[in-house]
Amino acid sequence: MGKSADDIAADATAPSMARTSLLRELPSTERGLRTRAALITAARRVFETSGYLDTRLVDITTAANCSSGTFYTYFSSKEEIFAAVLEVAQEDMLHPGMPHVPEADDPAAVVAASNRAYFEAYQRNAKLMGLLEQVANIDPEFRVLRQRRAEAFIDRNARSIESLQRRGLADTGLDPVLASRALSGMVSRLAFGHFVTADDVDRPVDIDALTHTATQLWVNALRIPAKS
Repeated sequence: MGKSADDIAADATAPSMARTSLLRELPSTERGLRTRAALITAARRVFETSGYLDTRLVDITTAANCSSGTFYTYFSSKEEIFAAVLEVAQEDMLHPGMPHVPEADDPAAVVAASNRAYFEAYQRNAKLMGLLEQVANIDPEFRVLRQRRAEAFIDRNARSIESLQRRGLADTGLDPVLASRALSGMVSRLAFGHFVTADDVDRPVDIDALTHTATQLWVNALRIPAKS
């Protein structure tokens, strides 16, 4: 859904999926920053390829072409570097940066732009999104952090639905939070099935089709009137 100034501010303070208590202060030198970034990039690649449980620190240091001593200069454990991976990646995954759309614009066009931005970000990060599903199933603490992050975006969409209702552009008989939860969940599972588990592998669907279908379901469910 489109973002008001309040929504943009809320996005900036949305709960992190990364365990911030595990994160150290950034290195003070350019070389240190480059080395840390290279380790994070290598770790993400290994996590996505091997899965969280099967990833070993030696796999990460080999992929980064560095020694274990270098690794421990910046990170103390697999858990810590996983938190750093999430800190770097999460804004692109869950806050894809759709430009602000004027409130007076066609609500259906706003929904379509939001859905497209979400699907494009999901496609860019499909392997990591699959990894997050895996980690959420084995790590209760991470599952809670992930859910809190998701709830922030459900709340944002609920505010957008409520705004449409006040303007007479959406069904006022719907609970905006429940509607947001249902529709947001539908879109996220649609993306997961398409980009991660390939549920539609026998009948390929492109982002245009995904965006059109998700948008029509949003518009029809909320009874958003067609733009005259």
